[in-house]
Amino acid sequence: MLQRRPLFPGVIEMNHQAGWRIGCNVYLVHDDREWILVDIGYAENVDEIVEMIRQMDFPLSACRALVATHADVDHIQGLAKAKALLKAPILAHPAAVEALESGDRIKTFAEIAAQNVHMEMPAVKVDRTVVDGDEIAVGTRRLRVWHTPGHTDSQLAFRLDDLLLSGDNIYRDGSVGAIDAHHGSDIPSFIRSLERIAASDVGWLLPSHGPIFRRDDVLLTRTIERLRGYLSLADFGTCAPDWPLLEEWDRELAEGFSPGADRGGA
Repeated sequence: MLQRRPLFPGVIEMNHQAGWRIGCNVYLVHDDREWILVDIGYAENVDEIVEMIRQMDFPLSACRALVATHADVDHIQGLAKAKALLKAPILAHPAAVEALESGDRIKTFAEIAAQNVHMEMPAVKVDRTVVDGDEIAVGTRRLRVWHTPGHTDSQLAFRLDDLLLSGDNIYRDGSVGAIDAHHGSDIPSFIRSLERIAASDVGWLLPSHGPIFRRDDVLLTRTIERLRGYLSLADFGTCAPDWPLLEEWDRELAEGFSPGADRGGA
C-alpha cells in the first residue's frame, strides 16, 4: 500500500505523489473510489503511473475518464496505452480530435525535424468531446470545463471549487505554454484566456508543468502585458496579428528615405 499524498482533498498530482519528476503534471481527481486522470504524459511513463494508482488502492476499473488538456505529445502520447489498460473513455476538446485520432505528429509536436525530435504519436479515439461550460462528474465532485485557447486551439482548463487545473496557460514563474503556429497558437486568444483567469475568484492554479501556486494578480498582469507586446512584434511569426515595422518600411520606401543622405553622403 502506498500512502496518498493529496495536494488538496480529492486531488493528487502524480509527480508530487512519486517524489520525483516523471513528466508533465498528471492530476488524479477522485471522490471515494471513483477517479479520473487529467493528462497522462509520455507512453513510457504510463506503467509507472498506473502502478502508483494501484498501490494507492484506487480500483483500476473505477477510472471514469482520461482527460486531455490539449493535444501536445508530452501530455497525451500515453493515452492509447492508458486507454487499453484502464478501459476508460477519452475526453478532449473538439479541436483536439483530429490530431488525436490521426496521430498527427506535426500538430502534436511529436515531429520537430529541425531539432531532431522524432517521436511516435499513437492514434487514439476520442470517446466524448467537452466544451466550455460542460461538467465532468467524479462521484459527487464536478469539474467545470473552461476552454482557454491560446497555447493551442484545444487547450482546456478545469475548475474544481477554488482550484483551477490550468493547463499550459501560465506557470509559477510567469512563463506560458509555447507559442507556435504549428499547433494552433493564437496570441489574442491567449490574452483573453489569461484575462479570464485573472478576473476569476480561483485561489490556486494547478498547471500542467511545474509546481502549483496561489493565483497571483501581479504575475498575471505582468504576463498579460508581455503577451500584449507580442501582438505587434515578429517574435512568433504568423501568431502575431500585426507588425507595424512593415508599415514603417513601406513609408520609407515610398518616401525614398536614404540613411546615407542623413550622413551627408551622395
